[in-house]
Amino acid sequence: MGSIVAEPFAFSFDRKSIALIVIDMQRDFAMPGGFGESLGNDVSRITAIVPAVRALIDAFRAAGLPVIHTMECHRPDLSDCPPAKLNRGTPSLRIGDKGPMGRILIAGEHGTAILDELAPMVGEIVIEKPGKGAFYATPLGEILKQMGIRQLVFAGVTTEVCVQTTMREANDRGYDCILAEDATESYFPEFKAATIAMIRAQGAIVGWTAPVSAIAEGLTHA
Repeated sequence: MGSIVAEPFAFSFDRKSIALIVIDMQRDFAMPGGFGESLGNDVSRITAIVPAVRALIDAFRAAGLPVIHTMECHRPDLSDCPPAKLNRGTPSLRIGDKGPMGRILIAGEHGTAILDELAPMVGEIVIEKPGKGAFYATPLGEILKQMGIRQLVFAGVTTEVCVQTTMREANDRGYDCILAEDATESYFPEFKAATIAMIRAQGAIVGWTAPVSAIAEGLTHA
């Protein structure tokens, strides 16, 4: 057993049943010319967390623990992208449109890929998800069950959308969840702060939060 110094109180874990999930650290959300920027966002906020995300991934790899990556993407014919999602907002480029890095959020395109610095290693699981949550329309739940995973550490983007949605999905399925505070980000700092507060409110109603350094230290001493 191990323990991580966290909020609102220490997060206890069993190293045989814990995994890291890195949410959507993709070029389309983090690089100029991608979908995030087409929505008018400052993507430098996303690239700023890359070192922290990499440090967390390295800590899990060093401990011999599972790292799972997710990518938000769609089929080339957009058959898995409902109109309510496709037509939402006023981006200069919509899902499926041709952009500087290929078709926006389409599986297999250059812009849809995970950032090079955080690229999955051979053997690490990559989940392609059509929705905000990583459990919806994916095999993630069954994969975690087969692996015997019951506790999840989260990193990635954006804090208030895909990360929080997946944490809430996991919480409803009985997983203990902890968010790495400095390895997640939003285009809106106030949204990140509010999400962190909501997650750990009322005695960790959704989960715990902790900095990468505390999570890494907990793994080292487990």
